[in-house]
Amino acid sequence: MTHTITVEPSGRSFTTEPGEPMLTAGIRQGIGLPYGCKDGACGSCKCRKISGTVVHGPHQDKALSAEEEAQGYVLTCCGTATSDVVLESRQVTHAGAFPIKKMPARVAQLERLSHDVMRIKLQLPANDVVQYHAGQYVEFILRDGARRSYSMANAPHTLIESGAPMVDLHVRHMPGGKFTDHVFGAMKEKEILRIEGPYGSFHLRDDAPNPIVLLASGTGFAPIKAIIEHMQFMGITRDAVLYWGGRRPHDLYLDGWVLDKLAEMPHLKYVPVISDALPEDGWRGRTGFVHRAVLEDFADLSGHQVYACGAPIVVDSARHDFVQQAGLPEHEFYADAFTSEADKVAA
Repeated sequence: MTHTITVEPSGRSFTTEPGEPMLTAGIRQGIGLPYGCKDGACGSCKCRKISGTVVHGPHQDKALSAEEEAQGYVLTCCGTATSDVVLESRQVTHAGAFPIKKMPARVAQLERLSHDVMRIKLQLPANDVVQYHAGQYVEFILRDGARRSYSMANAPHTLIESGAPMVDLHVRHMPGGKFTDHVFGAMKEKEILRIEGPYGSFHLRDDAPNPIVLLASGTGFAPIKAIIEHMQFMGITRDAVLYWGGRRPHDLYLDGWVLDKLAEMPHLKYVPVISDALPEDGWRGRTGFVHRAVLEDFADLSGHQVYACGAPIVVDSARHDFVQQAGLPEHEFYADAFTSEADKVAA
């Protein structure tokens, strides 16, 4: 039996098939619900259920605790409706969101940005170019059907600058990882891969006047880079400050690129933060946890928007502390937590 899911305050609705997660049905019908991992691990799709009944599949407690579920919150990625349901979600995008496409992609270039970060430049089909928002991601579809997600590190307007549609991805090596071992081992230029996208609700809200905090850890910088490029291309002059955190200085693998952008974008500021510098690094900048550096500089975030991307512990800590300690409105925290396969298996 199908059920109708209505999303407030937009009033948009869609239907679910028997046993189909609400998020899957929404994506299939072009309803832009917020989400990240789609596997019950990150909590980005969490929203309040106004009415109806929902049964959850496996998920991590950090994504949705028993207490939150008792209070009426649901995860749309693993929540299946057993009646008509009304949800409250402030991040529903406009009608006509970009379609999700499955396509071949050719490895055009491999470039090591650091000892454990590879830049993959993918050439896309010229006759059916994917459209996306800066900040969204694509999924690689591996031969066994497994999927791996990576954010586009270049803004949409750059797709055709080289004469052929190209997207950049920043891939960190996870030793023993099915996909990243291949990237850092046997992958060659001209190799053909299959991708699907765009996915995700992480992108800049262009119509807001608020000053922006961009928060990245590690390769969480990739979608942030795309957002910065988009801001420059669109002439967005809202005050913005980038906090990029890593364990060692080499983790800030495009630090020079950011410094170049500062000269071109007077409204952009940059605060690199290192948590585990060694004496031989000669690091003289900010130290500690990157989200704590934000709180040291901004006691009041009530008038800001925050865009955070990186390790789940960084994103989760930032969300909690920015809201509880600095007064950031919860709906102004936009995030994409990079959940690993271990995170997803745990869910």
